[in-house]
Amino acid sequence: MLFFTLETQLVTAEAINPTTDKVLREIEIRIPPGKTPERLDVFLTRQVGELTRSRAQEAILSGAVTINDNGGAKPSHKVRPGEVIRLRILSRPPYEAQPEPIPINVVWEDEWLVIIDKPAGMVVHPAAGNKSGTLVNALLSHYRELPPSGSGPERPGLVHRLDKNTSGLIVVCKREPALSRMATLFRNHTIRREYQAIVWWPFKTKQGLIDQPLGRDPRDRKKYAVRPDGKVARTRWTQLEKFDFLSHASLRLETGRTHQIRVHLSSQGHPVFGDPDYSGRNRQMGKLSSAQRKTAAGYLETVRRQLLHAVSLGFIHPMTQKELFFESPLPDDFTWLLNQLQNHHLTQERLISATPLSPQTRAS
Repeated sequence: MLFFTLETQLVTAEAINPTTDKVLREIEIRIPPGKTPERLDVFLTRQVGELTRSRAQEAILSGAVTINDNGGAKPSHKVRPGEVIRLRILSRPPYEAQPEPIPINVVWEDEWLVIIDKPAGMVVHPAAGNKSGTLVNALLSHYRELPPSGSGPERPGLVHRLDKNTSGLIVVCKREPALSRMATLFRNHTIRREYQAIVWWPFKTKQGLIDQPLGRDPRDRKKYAVRPDGKVARTRWTQLEKFDFLSHASLRLETGRTHQIRVHLSSQGHPVFGDPDYSGRNRQMGKLSSAQRKTAAGYLETVRRQLLHAVSLGFIHPMTQKELFFESPLPDDFTWLLNQLQNHHLTQERLISATPLSPQTRAS
């Protein structure tokens, strides 16, 4: 049985052995003092990472959720301090992705591997709420048999992933033993991966290293946060260009944690521009002048996602031992904003150089 208290880490995790195999495990949540009232379905969605809101509502209405050992809970119930919520996670038939005729951008391939340039907006593999239209669905229509991944039947051929709204290069394994050997390369951090991003605010130095452990955000189980008890995570950054209130940066991963770049940059006060989950949209607007706010709002109206792009990928081929290196051009929304920033910067420089000196300045 799994026990945890709101806004604290999981305390114990013990598998249960119920009389029916429909129950995978049970979760107990004790609401601490000071917790503000919140809808039960929303609360469970935030606290249990694998639950979507629709699945939380389904669990509540089916009787899989009790409050103080009483059944009959409703999704709209407001959780309050002192309540003990118990949730049974039920098993479901294993989901296997189905092929779909979706076009993909193949950068390179051989009999073992294929390198894909993924567009922003495409989910990498099926999950709750995204059973179709994913990269895996597309791959299965092009490559009928991909090796099963240890991460689950919905992730054939995959050894890493990109967030839905992160664009760029991803490697897929077409057969074994390439998949297990590629997984070892990623596990040993011998893959060279560079990302580029537009981030809020110029950096104070040209380059640096963010070395902060990451784990689940205790306030929202679908997000990640810097945590002293988290997994080791290191991101190297270089400022390529700086502008008025934004910066163009290069990022190199030394580890590969979920949401690593986005969380690391946000923790340093430089969230990725357009990132709705890690303070990259409206939360920065209060720090701007009125003119800057108008400019930023115009940018955000066009940019509908975090401007993060996996621009290069390099590794030693796990089967042929040849050194491989691939690059992906920056996508249209990225280049559009970069051009806007560069043109605005040049305009400002011309205005400054064209401003006549005052008599006092000339005299000095």
